Amino acid sequence: MRIVFIHPNYSSGGAEIAGNWPPAWVAYLAGHLKRAGYDNIRFIDAMTNDFSDEYIREELEKEKPDVVATTAITPSIYVAERSLEIAKEVDPNVVTLIGGIHPTFMYKQVLSEAPWIDAVVRGEGEEIMVNLARAIDEGRWPSDRESILGIAYRDGEQIVATPAAPTIKDLDSIEPDWGILEWEKYTYIPLNTRVAIPNMARGCPFTCSFCSQWKFWRDYRIRDPKKVVDEIEKLADEHDVGFFILADEEPTINRKKFIEFCQELIDRGLPDRGILWGINTRVTDVLRDEELLSFYRKAGLIHVSLGTEAAAQLKLDRFNKETTVAQNKKAIELLRNAGIVVEAQFIVGLENETAETLEETYQMAQDWKPDLANWAMYTPWPFSDLFRELKDTVEVYDFEKYNFVTPIIKPQAMDRGELLDRTMSNYRRFYMRKALFSYPWAGTGDRRKYLFGCLKAFLKAGFQRKFYDLGKHGYWGPQTRKKVSENIEKSFDKSRTLSEAQRAEYEEQASKEEIKAARSHKAGTETERTPTEAPVQVHRDGVPGKGKQQKAAETDEV
Repeated sequence: MRIVFIHPNYSSGGAEIAGNWPPAWVAYLAGHLKRAGYDNIRFIDAMTNDFSDEYIREELEKEKPDVVATTAITPSIYVAERSLEIAKEVDPNVVTLIGGIHPTFMYKQVLSEAPWIDAVVRGEGEEIMVNLARAIDEGRWPSDRESILGIAYRDGEQIVATPAAPTIKDLDSIEPDWGILEWEKYTYIPLNTRVAIPNMARGCPFTCSFCSQWKFWRDYRIRDPKKVVDEIEKLADEHDVGFFILADEEPTINRKKFIEFCQELIDRGLPDRGILWGINTRVTDVLRDEELLSFYRKAGLIHVSLGTEAAAQLKLDRFNKETTVAQNKKAIELLRNAGIVVEAQFIVGLENETAETLEETYQMAQDWKPDLANWAMYTPWPFSDLFRELKDTVEVYDFEKYNFVTPIIKPQAMDRGELLDRTMSNYRRFYMRKALFSYPWAGTGDRRKYLFGCLKAFLKAGFQRKFYDLGKHGYWGPQTRKKVSENIEKSFDKSRTLSEAQRAEYEEQASKEEIKAARSHKAGTETERTPTEAPVQVHRDGVPGKGKQQKAAETDEV
């Protein structure tokens, strides 16, 4: 059986300005399929190679696959759907599959707007893909599709979702096939070296209202640190990778395992070989590990991106970040003192954004003194809790623009052109000051090299007009912001809207949440009456939770 994976050709002028990122998803899926005996696999990286639809069509005509599969985040969904439509045009009998976070939660929308897709893989895909491959290979597709857990499909006019598949408890059983990638094309511009995105853990115990990763992975699981370092060592030895970013939402959650991971890197001499790496993490973890930050740096950790999110405490509370402005400033100071490059992430562009609040984030960045700062346009993932909360302010359902750089929400006090212009003003002022007064004196060695490399990446993207899609928007400074606002408005495909099936799903979710809230209120009242009975915590997905102390003990936080 011949399988072709396609990485959709989508870019927005955001994260890709730092280089070409290897699509780790295909390595993990291909590795699991090959262990199950399905090794006739071809990968087409349309994004990295900027392949056209015609090129994809020609390759599929040559490959003659039995299965064509792709993935999608929200902004890449239409390109991914189109790739599978091309596959059906080439061969109506080919089985078309799509996975990823957007199709997982928006499968009713996807199957409504792209009926040529045979099935949506919902959630963690390795085991589901193997089960699908077996059914197709043994001639049991589509007759047995209702027995395959974790998929959704169309049955006439009905959209059917089978029960969720169990999560993979032993992540070390997944052996990625990194050889399927074109490694010479995945370069990280700041260090001019090859980059990889391995996975140490899956899941997150936190429930930030703007994020749904915690819903996607469902439960927190972590790999054996030695196995992770085996993988990183192999990436360095066989594919000449010199920099990696852990794909985890927060790799420092399990403090004990993270320390073991760092020690293993040191014991094997990977930092001595110049292998550097970066992570995303929470402010609270940095404060917790103040005495260990120098040790982390010794292990090769060079870049930490902090989800500080907003300067105003009001916004932090709204996002359920559970951190304070003072904690953000302290964490940044600790990281810089340890020789680690620290990046502060700000979310801008909510409905209550003003010129004053945007200026406040800039002044806060100056006060906190992070090495790097990123102002991301608020993007209300259509499957997040916050999206439903903000539904009255969402005017745009063109998901291609849900990319952190296009202003989706129009603030009440300014138009989208002014929002983009003031955000660019923050970038210009911040990095000009860094280039003139900070980076030249940022020490020596890896830290200084890294910072100048980041500046190079920003400048390159700026001159090419790729950063924040400035070229497409026609932005050349404050004098063009009115025209930019018009261009942004015109760029939205207003014909795109939510399907009837997806709207019904939202209404059903809202009804369930109202019932849950009523039950929680009732349970709280009963607990007050019977204080000797311990209340049961309930997560937002309705799964009984664990007490704080038990959860902390299981993740080695105490």
